[in-house]
Amino acid sequence: MNLSVPGKSISAVEVTHISAHGVWILSHGKEMFMPYEEFPWFKDQPVKVILNVEELTPGHFYWPDIDVDLTEEIIEHRERFPKKSIP
Repeated sequence: MNLSVPGKSISAVEVTHISAHGVWILSHGKEMFMPYEEFPWFKDQPVKVILNVEELTPGHFYWPDIDVDLTEEIIEHRERFPKKSIP
């Protein structure tokens, strides 16, 4: 039997849980929580939209279906980045 070594993971980020309170993502062994109060873009989205996340560079996440672009720093230190709406 010939066993080959699996290739590199094509996605370094994954959504691990979606609840009534928010979304959890896992990236490079670190799990981060995004509560809907601080990340309202996810609240009323279909599951398939939330699951469709890409890691553009390490720690830089993008949800193309809803055009949401976040970094690990924003997720972990949301108090430093107040929500602002651009008209």
